[in-house]
Amino acid sequence: MNYRVTHTTEFVYEAKVGLCYNEARLLPRELPYQKLLSSELRIDPPPNDYYERFDYFGNRTVYFSTQQPHERLEVTATSEVEVSPSTVLEQNSALSWESARDQLRQGHNAQILEACQFILDSPSVGVDEQLAEYARPSFAPGRGLVEGVHDLMQRIFREFKYDPEFSTLATPLKEVLEHRSGVCQDFAHLAIGCLRSQGLAARYVSGYIETQPPPGKERLVGADASHAWFSVFVPDLGWLDFDPTNNQLPGEQHITLAWGRDFSDVTPLKGVAYGGGKHELKVAVDVLRRDGNGR
Repeated sequence: MNYRVTHTTEFVYEAKVGLCYNEARLLPRELPYQKLLSSELRIDPPPNDYYERFDYFGNRTVYFSTQQPHERLEVTATSEVEVSPSTVLEQNSALSWESARDQLRQGHNAQILEACQFILDSPSVGVDEQLAEYARPSFAPGRGLVEGVHDLMQRIFREFKYDPEFSTLATPLKEVLEHRSGVCQDFAHLAIGCLRSQGLAARYVSGYIETQPPPGKERLVGADASHAWFSVFVPDLGWLDFDPTNNQLPGEQHITLAWGRDFSDVTPLKGVAYGGGKHELKVAVDVLRRDGNGR
């Protein structure tokens, strides 16, 4: 599948900002199953400083500063990507979750050692007994790891309500668990916490998903949204993605942007502004499927 993704973030300030420093993770990763055809980050007003690098997790990260007074800042990322089915989805693993946990504890190769950092607590996901208790029904003794994670994903999908009015970035995970409500970010964090409570490695994935309008309705440009899901490390396969919000294994309709321990590692745009007072934030995302000729 070929897509054009446009992600626009606009800040409108009540007074002029004299100086701002920003960090953006808005350009997709290049992956075995995801080919980046083109990408561009447009910033208005034009930045005085701009440079790109790969962060610790291999995400494309742009740093820029705007050093002239401005009352509005607009950042637009436009990317063309080609997504293919992941070969990991075509493979089966009979590995039990206990065996996966034990292999992670032993850390006998570089891949496993790299995955071990995703067992530890992170800024937005701290393991506690509540998460461990919620996870246990999915991880009976001897159960296959992939089967158990699939069951956990299905339970979150069935038992939690998608409610964008319930949570914010600051909502603690224990409140999400208590009220059984949240959004894709919360469900990804919940699953990650549950898996880490069992000694398993799990990471947070940010990106986009192609959405289709209801039958008979026109597609609304800019009405899509960022999305989030999680990956679990399977020692004999690698990383396998799960989308608890939609109860599916991500495929050709999911576009991977970045990954890390939790949302704090992959924040799309963050920074510091001097001045400006109160501000209004507007975000518009458009995921458009294109044919092989670029149309």
